[in-house]
Amino acid sequence: MGIRRSDLVETLGGGMDPGIPDRRGPARYLVWTARRQWPRIVAGGCYGTLWLAGLTFVPYLLARAVDDGLENGDRGATTAWVGALLATGAVTAALGTLRHRTMTRVRLDAAFRTVRVVVRHSTRLGAVLQRRVTAGEIVTVGLGDAATMANALTFLGPGIGSLIGIGVIAALLLAVSPVLAAVVLAGVPLVALCVGPLLGRLQGAETAYRTRQGALAARFGDIAGGLNVLNAVGGKQEYAARYRRGSHELRTEGYRVGAVTSWIEALSFGLPTLFLGAVTWLAARMAAQGQITIGELIAVYGYTAVLVIPVTYCIEAGDDVSRGLVAARRVLRFLDLEPDPVHTRGARAEPPDAPAPLHDPGSGVTVTPGLLTALVSDRTAETAVVADRIGRFIPSGTTWGGVPLGAVDPSAVRERILVADNDAELFGGPLRDVLAGRGLPTEEAVADALRTALAQDVVRGLPDGLDSPIRAGGRNLSGGQRQRIRLARALLAHPEVLVAVEPTSALDAHTEATVARRLAGARRGRTTVVTTTSPLVLDHADTVYYLVEGRVAARGTHRELLAGHPGYRRLVAREDPDEEPAEPAEPHEPAAARTTGTAEGAR
Repeated sequence: MGIRRSDLVETLGGGMDPGIPDRRGPARYLVWTARRQWPRIVAGGCYGTLWLAGLTFVPYLLARAVDDGLENGDRGATTAWVGALLATGAVTAALGTLRHRTMTRVRLDAAFRTVRVVVRHSTRLGAVLQRRVTAGEIVTVGLGDAATMANALTFLGPGIGSLIGIGVIAALLLAVSPVLAAVVLAGVPLVALCVGPLLGRLQGAETAYRTRQGALAARFGDIAGGLNVLNAVGGKQEYAARYRRGSHELRTEGYRVGAVTSWIEALSFGLPTLFLGAVTWLAARMAAQGQITIGELIAVYGYTAVLVIPVTYCIEAGDDVSRGLVAARRVLRFLDLEPDPVHTRGARAEPPDAPAPLHDPGSGVTVTPGLLTALVSDRTAETAVVADRIGRFIPSGTTWGGVPLGAVDPSAVRERILVADNDAELFGGPLRDVLAGRGLPTEEAVADALRTALAQDVVRGLPDGLDSPIRAGGRNLSGGQRQRIRLARALLAHPEVLVAVEPTSALDAHTEATVARRLAGARRGRTTVVTTTSPLVLDHADTVYYLVEGRVAARGTHRELLAGHPGYRRLVAREDPDEEPAEPAEPHEPAAARTTGTAEGAR
């Protein structure tokens, strides 16, 4: 029977908090997922126990129908026992359906609770996530390991019911023959001992397999994300060969897992069958010797046949628990990753109530509210570090209106200070959603942002405009298109402080000049920081900081630095150090002419 959508929503708990997991070990984590839904597990155990009891009761009713009805020729007794047999079958079928539905909900709850825990921890790790774990590893942990771990909870429903069922069958056999009961009670642990050593081997093989699987998934993601670049530089075949080697290694590990699993599967069906044959042979000898009746022989056979079900369940539960412990260990390894101290929550200071200066003592840069500030260096990594300090992505002594930025809660910083770089992720989905982020911008706001970033042609070039799907990472866009879409998205967020890292580096000179002019106009009166060496952008900056070895070497407007600092001039004008410096533009020269002349000298 399927599960309705409403049942699924109820099972997954909608958007409810998954809770705080027990991270003291894989077994404790499994217990935590069970404890979070203990009423459902108790219900599943009860349904499983009653279902097996119903199956066990069928041979007893059949024996009574034979001994009390058929053997004595009593038609009324036969009809009564057959009616009871049919009723028991109907109730048992209903109980089996309820058991399956309940345990399906248990598995779904455990799996998706783990997915929510992994996603929540991923957001907590923030910017350090990509440096700690590959994308393939996250996918393997959040989906594959979560589902494998959830299957282990099957033991808590039918598994416990199976143990109770074995005890009930032993009690019924005791009423028939103490010898048969003793054989059953001794045989079931013996079967478990035969399978136990294989479960230990399975854990080792499964761990190695899942580790390689995560690495291979990460490599596949890297290849898919950089396929265009690989084609351009001729590296596609080399990466394909590496992937094939990794795939062969994974297949080898899969064979190891399959070898152990095949033995477990064979024993889980073969040993109970052999056990059934042994008990049936012993009961047949006892019937031939007159120690038990024909009806009791039929009952013993039925009890033993039913016994195959709980014994098989117990073996399979051991297999599931073994795999679940491996999966839970990998989930915990991910949850044990800690974010950098700079990203931890818990504010010790309140942010400024109004726009305030941002000062980075490490470089000497001070960002004045309401102005467009540019950071220039011959090493882009130096200006990127300053941007990270201002955005509170790395520890620093940066202050915000005199308040230590590191003491302000990260969520408050993220609400007001936005760092937009060229590594910012573009998630898959309609372009409209990609631009909107978590906000709900109006059509007019979207159009203004696209115009400022000169990205209207990107929209026009897509088949469905703003409703066109964008692949994850913007893989169906060019480098320049991705850069303009990222800039438009940042503008739509309307941050109090926008820190744009190399926002025009992938654009041609004409597009760059237009974007620079429109960006300055769109952000007029609001705090904006750009890192760049482009004179087309620098010409619109209110203040330019020229950094050497990570420290401020000069400060002023673009034209002041061109005239007064040779190092700055050589960098932004791309001058040869051996050539005579170019004369700065005349003060009366029109702005458009100055921009064009600078562009020609730079490009």
